[in-house]
Amino acid sequence: MKIVIADDSDLIRERLQQMLRQHDKVELVGAFKNGTETLEALRALKPKLAIVDIKMPGLSGLQVLKEIRKEDKTLKFIILTFYSTDYHRQLAIEAGADYFFSKGDDFEKVSQVVSEMLNCF
Repeated sequence: MKIVIADDSDLIRERLQQMLRQHDKVELVGAFKNGTETLEALRALKPKLAIVDIKMPGLSGLQVLKEIRKEDKTLKFIILTFYSTDYHRQLAIEAGADYFFSKGDDFEKVSQVVSEMLNCF
């Protein structure tokens, strides 16, 4: 399963990459620092899952999500953020996010979602 990650934090990108390496059948096709590169990659690489920070340089994660939803309704989208307020959760849901997780409290839930998606194949 092809996955793209996007976060402006080198540490978070590395943690996500380590987590994804533990899953068989996962192909990390890109790790990006900003929203503009992320949007281009999603269009070109056609992953099944995107794990994206809500706030990044260039386009925000929400802007990326809104743009990609105009073109692709099947891409699963996880918003992973330190801005885990109800307000930000609502914005992500309205934009079309499938999941909304806190980097502080819910980081391991990303791995659970990946496992569930892999079991569906």
